[in-house]
Amino acid sequence: MTSANQDIPVEGAERIMAVAHRLADAARIETLGLFRSPGLHPDNKAGTGFDPVTEADRASERAMRAILAAERPEDAILGEEYGVQNGQSGLTWVLDPIDGTRAFICGAPSWGVLIGLSDAGGPIYGIVDQPHLDERFEGGFGRARLISRAGEQALATRRGVALAQATLMTTYPEVGNPVEHTAFRRVADQVRLTRYGLDCYAYALLAAGHVDLVIEAGLQPYDVAAPIALVRAAGGTVTDWQGGPAHHGGTILAAGSAELHAEALALLNRD
Repeated sequence: MTSANQDIPVEGAERIMAVAHRLADAARIETLGLFRSPGLHPDNKAGTGFDPVTEADRASERAMRAILAAERPEDAILGEEYGVQNGQSGLTWVLDPIDGTRAFICGAPSWGVLIGLSDAGGPIYGIVDQPHLDERFEGGFGRARLISRAGEQALATRRGVALAQATLMTTYPEVGNPVEHTAFRRVADQVRLTRYGLDCYAYALLAAGHVDLVIEAGLQPYDVAAPIALVRAAGGTVTDWQGGPAHHGGTILAAGSAELHAEALALLNRD
């Protein structure tokens, strides 16, 4: 059991995964304590528009950082709320304490906690956790599974689906800038069904084989590290809209199969 990028022995991977689950457990406590609570008062991080952050976001990331400080002090951290902490191991924990804060403040259960681990080559392991639904999607180090109230089940993306039969998901109907939106519409106009608004949960559904494509723009590294690792572990293909690495943020195209990814990629780049 090794990563595709940095060799990590079996026992090292097991320790990493155990820590990741402790992070997710800690984040559940902090997020569920304020979800659908009258005491939730979002602040606006944006100079213009609305980019909400809540005490649940901050407390979730603080709880995860405290565990990493105690158990993985040699690793770096990149978190949405508290930025970069350098490390010496060559590994970076990429944390989004609540992906989908807008959903969170609306009481919708489509938000999640993102816990990714990256080396110099990109994401190698990820958890997409939905505390309210008690669903934890995990991918990397030979694992691709969902842990829920129903038990544990293997994850696998859906194969053999042509673009005309595909289900596509994205968070916002606008999908980036006008040029990016036009490119997205070229794909959306060819699929059977397009749905909006699920944030990170869309990638979990792709990994579970329920949808076929996720296409987004305007993303940050902490938005994508865990979903990339999860989808790839489940058999999917993930790149940016030019077919390159997506873990630095920007645009992302995730597909259940390489063939479907190629169809969508060609449309995104058609003049």
